[in-house]
Amino acid sequence: MHTPLPELACYGLAGHTDQPADLLDEVRLAEELGLGSAFLSERFNLKDAGVLAGAVAAATTRLGIATAATNHNTRHPMVTATMATTLHRLSGGRYALGLGRGFDLLFDVMGLPRITGAQLEDAIGIYRRLWHGEAFGHDGPAGRYPYLSQDRGFDEDIPVLMMAIGPKSLELAGRVADGVVLHTFLTDETLARAVRTVRASAERAGRDPASVRVWSVLATVEDSITEEQRLRRLVGRLATYLQGYGEVLVRVNGWDLAALERFRADDLVRGYPGAFDAIGTVEELRHLRDDVLPAEWLAASATGSTQDCARRIQDQLDAGADSVVLHGATPAELAPVLDAWRGVRPGGLDTLPTNPGRAVPAG
Repeated sequence: MHTPLPELACYGLAGHTDQPADLLDEVRLAEELGLGSAFLSERFNLKDAGVLAGAVAAATTRLGIATAATNHNTRHPMVTATMATTLHRLSGGRYALGLGRGFDLLFDVMGLPRITGAQLEDAIGIYRRLWHGEAFGHDGPAGRYPYLSQDRGFDEDIPVLMMAIGPKSLELAGRVADGVVLHTFLTDETLARAVRTVRASAERAGRDPASVRVWSVLATVEDSITEEQRLRRLVGRLATYLQGYGEVLVRVNGWDLAALERFRADDLVRGYPGAFDAIGTVEELRHLRDDVLPAEWLAASATGSTQDCARRIQDQLDAGADSVVLHGATPAELAPVLDAWRGVRPGGLDTLPTNPGRAVPAG
């Protein structure tokens, strides 16, 4: 077992897989390498949030576990609350429930209501009341429920993470969440501004600003992996985000909207039949890198040597993040980066809690 690095996390099943059982070996290795937490995204194919989190809880003994993210509108609140209490006890308190706003177009085709900030705040309130043994009826932004109750003996302190990118979501997270997970491909300046927004919102709400744990998400694409992997996990991932909600990411970073329009107007991008990070070929991804995407957009990541990647981790902490999710790489691929990080890692990080949703100790 390596020295624990509670300030760092990875995503389970980074990218795409048709074998969810791969997660078991990944998280065992993540724990052995000293990573503090595993974050688990949800997709409506082979990535059910509860199943994956339960597998991590069973396969590990120390690793923090974060659902990052699921959506409150895809399950009845008692179903989500039950998932969280089960995982909380199964993992011995290592679990944090992460919620996000999701994709409006997907919810439209699924016949689900689009998520608002008011709904998220209301849903979090419902979960917390259930986790503390209340029985009640509810009629609010998250829905009308005549009777909600889990167990009157419950007094569960389960952290809630929020995924946030825009200022309104960041302010909401600072007001009501235990932790915040930011977006991949934020510039250092945008990251610092996001941290300030979260802290200021927490303070206005009468909370200790240090009580909200802020995670940056850093695309980590080290030189030793193959060119195809580097292209898919850097160029393909950014292009996929731009396909889905490019304007949000470009605006929050203060990037040139005209460059986004050029991306959308490119002959390859127009009408592309899927996500670039899933089906893009090497030739297509090279074209995006060399001819379409601004280099500064791709630079909002960790690339190059292991030492270069380690320096970028420090940049995230210098910008105000408490912790860093190393995104787009498996634990095995991250191993040399972790070795380099240990060589430059500052002191004072060992007191971070194992649970990824719990606060940085104040003081």
